[in-house]
Amino acid sequence: VQETMEDIDKNGDGFIDLEEYIGDMYSQDGDADEPEWVKTEREQFVEFRDKNRDGKMDKEETKDWILPSDYDHAEAEARHLVYESDQDKDGKLTREEIVDKSDLFVGSQATDFGEALVRHDE
Repeated sequence: VQETMEDIDKNGDGFIDLEEYIGDMYSQDGDADEPEWVKTEREQFVEFRDKNRDGKMDKEETKDWILPSDYDHAEAEARHLVYESDQDKDGKLTREEIVDKSDLFVGSQATDFGEALVRHDE
């Protein structure tokens, strides 16, 4: 959270305001019209990110944004691995399916970037 805030907080006030939030994702580069997704992000900031409506996100609001409590990262990563690797779509992974997608597993946090794969003998 601290790293994210330091990265986005360009004016150094310890908060992320709307322009800093948008500026992290989009650079206008002389464009007069913003894309629709930028307008949606502005609304997200006002309606959901800035919970206390003070025009900026503090540490707690930033934490809720980047680490939502209702999102299980491990489960999402596991579902992603199965979805991408389960070639016969039976909901189970065979050794062959895992080996065929070994680059996906080695790059995954779910396998501790491959470390968990070498600790098993099955």
